[in-house]
Amino acid sequence: MVTAGWGREPMNGVERIAILGGGNLGSAIARGLAASGDLRPEHIAVTRRTAGHLLGLQHEGFRTTRDNLAAVKHSDVVLVCVQPQHLDALLGEIAPALEASSQVVISTVSGASIAAMRQHLGPKIPLIRAMPNLGISIGESMTCLAADESSLSALPLARQIFDGVGTSLVIREDQMSPATALCACGIAFFLRAIRAASQGGIEIGFHADEAIRLAAQTAKGAAALLLAHGSHPEAEIDKVTTPEGCTIIGLNEMESRGFSSAMVRGIVSSARKAAQLYQPEASGRG
Repeated sequence: MVTAGWGREPMNGVERIAILGGGNLGSAIARGLAASGDLRPEHIAVTRRTAGHLLGLQHEGFRTTRDNLAAVKHSDVVLVCVQPQHLDALLGEIAPALEASSQVVISTVSGASIAAMRQHLGPKIPLIRAMPNLGISIGESMTCLAADESSLSALPLARQIFDGVGTSLVIREDQMSPATALCACGIAFFLRAIRAASQGGIEIGFHADEAIRLAAQTAKGAAALLLAHGSHPEAEIDKVTTPEGCTIIGLNEMESRGFSSAMVRGIVSSARKAAQLYQPEASGRG
């Protein structure tokens, strides 16, 4: 069934999506899906406990509400994007409204395993874990996906959704906390690196707005090189490091001050924390 006036075929049968939790990530997902052209804003429902925080999305044409059950009832895919401490209550609320034969649930909640969520949703509902990042709002997310044996058939749909707003990779579920650190938290890590580079740019003579633009475009080019060539970073680094040159002296100075080790330790620390964010309730629903 295609909604009149949509103007294109639905995304593999998906006509409506509900995003439960319209915070920064949920809002970014909504905007990314709409920008991809796969769904119109009016076919994406976004919920949040404080309706006033959704006014921006409402003005952009998205369906916004505080009523999770109403959003779930009229959706083919339910994206759960709440904070870990609110997950159990939300799953208990929506479980009676879910239809295993016609709906898929996708959770972006850090640290919450599929087994833990099934304590509330039961064994039949197709259930996928996804870890996108804020790049999703401009179609540049790196999204990791995982499923249990009973939900493998839903993975192609999940990949179609997230490939439309970036790139997706199916991983083992025990890699989801590392994926949170490297991809979701990683946005902040790379932004901090760009900020640091721009501060260096200011110190050597650029205005702040110029330095940010130069650093950001340079970082974009570096990432694009790796993705386009499929090469190792050191292979590209070797192309710009000449004997007694200015690149190698800069790299050696950064490494002497712990640049690489700081990044590694930061990612490892974030992965450990991500695994601890969700604490299930003492008793779940069967």
